Amino acid sequence: MFNAFKNNIENNMPYLKKAKILIAVSGGLDSVVLTHLCSKLNLNIALAHCNFNLRGNESDTDEAFVLELAKTLDIEVFIQHFNTEAYAKAEKSSIQMAARTLRYNWFFDLARQLQFDYILTAHHADDNLETVLINFTRGTGIEGLTGIPERNENIVRPLLKFSRESLEYYAKSKNITWREDSSNASTKYLRNKLRHDVIPILKEINPTLLKNVETTLDNLKDTKAIVQESVSAVLKRAIIQRDSEAVIYKIQEFKNLKQPKAYLFEVFKIYGFTDWNVLENLLHAQSGKQIMSNTHTLLKNRETLVLTENTTVTAFKEITIEKPSKSIEIANGLLSIERVEKLEKNTKSTIYLDQKLLNFPLKVRQWEKGDYFYPLGMTGKKKLSKFFKDEKLSLRAKEKCLVLTSNNTIVWVINYRSSALFKATNQTDNILKITYQQ
Repeated sequence: MFNAFKNNIENNMPYLKKAKILIAVSGGLDSVVLTHLCSKLNLNIALAHCNFNLRGNESDTDEAFVLELAKTLDIEVFIQHFNTEAYAKAEKSSIQMAARTLRYNWFFDLARQLQFDYILTAHHADDNLETVLINFTRGTGIEGLTGIPERNENIVRPLLKFSRESLEYYAKSKNITWREDSSNASTKYLRNKLRHDVIPILKEINPTLLKNVETTLDNLKDTKAIVQESVSAVLKRAIIQRDSEAVIYKIQEFKNLKQPKAYLFEVFKIYGFTDWNVLENLLHAQSGKQIMSNTHTLLKNRETLVLTENTTVTAFKEITIEKPSKSIEIANGLLSIERVEKLEKNTKSTIYLDQKLLNFPLKVRQWEKGDYFYPLGMTGKKKLSKFFKDEKLSLRAKEKCLVLTSNNTIVWVINYRSSALFKATNQTDNILKITYQQ
């Protein structure tokens, strides 16, 4: 097996040969064999072990085993203790998810602080099969059926091509000892149930199961690449605006597709939207309909879909402006008010007013339901809610909108439109220029 491992590193992962590497070691068969193989190959490695304090004395014995392994191989080792149950309770997550989060957060911190180039985990072919089956039973797209990636940024898995059986054979042939996690024998968790009750039957039916699955996964990865290329082409046509506030998509581009549901899933799954039917229904919903994931909101706005991040908008505290000022901090920007001699054209971020028509102090506040103003360039007044609708503002943009007022009358919907009531003309003696900079 060592020769096969060496060939895999030289042919597929040559970047590891000169890298500084951190190996995640539990003390179990997989990570212990990975450690021995890397050590024999003279890679520059250190070990990282997590004690989750979930199995009493057994957890401490695992830690002692890893310390002894590091000493025997003359390898640096890092140990971290976690109160996993308390963390899971605080985060309202399962013990398994809590342990995974704690583990990877610590690995990433270690890698960053001590400048490790890569983090190696000992996932193997059987783990890959289990992951595919889990995703399949829970419902997934092609992403979930391509298995565990061999490399994901700085996480590398050199054993994915090797079966657990081959790892165990190598360990026994080299008199390598390891620790058995008693919790792995329980079928309480889905992964263990598949491992002990389902996969042995599949292997009995087809002895070449792992090899066949590996071939299938390689084919699916090629198919995934084609899908991604096709989705990218659609996005080039569909995205009509992208900025720090939102991404806006043209609905008709999705409706023109033969399989809009599949494309919608591929586009929006990374934002937490995974229900194919709900996404497709949004194309045909009334304007104003929205769906939410844990992180994002997708809004149907006339003939567009508006994607925004779910961030809490802090209530804006009203600001009073006693006199013209060069720099006034408001929300995420600066407001400046100055007297000028020359009248220029108004823009969204810069307006020109007749100072005689203003009554200081001016005020900056959040817009309120029922607010209206007299938009420059239009006849009559308009409610802000209608103005926002006409401007096709996203929900997030509306929530953040501020107004400048004089005697409770709106002077400017900041960064959008000024009021005609206070406009400067060529006959204005005292021109005020007001600018908003983000």
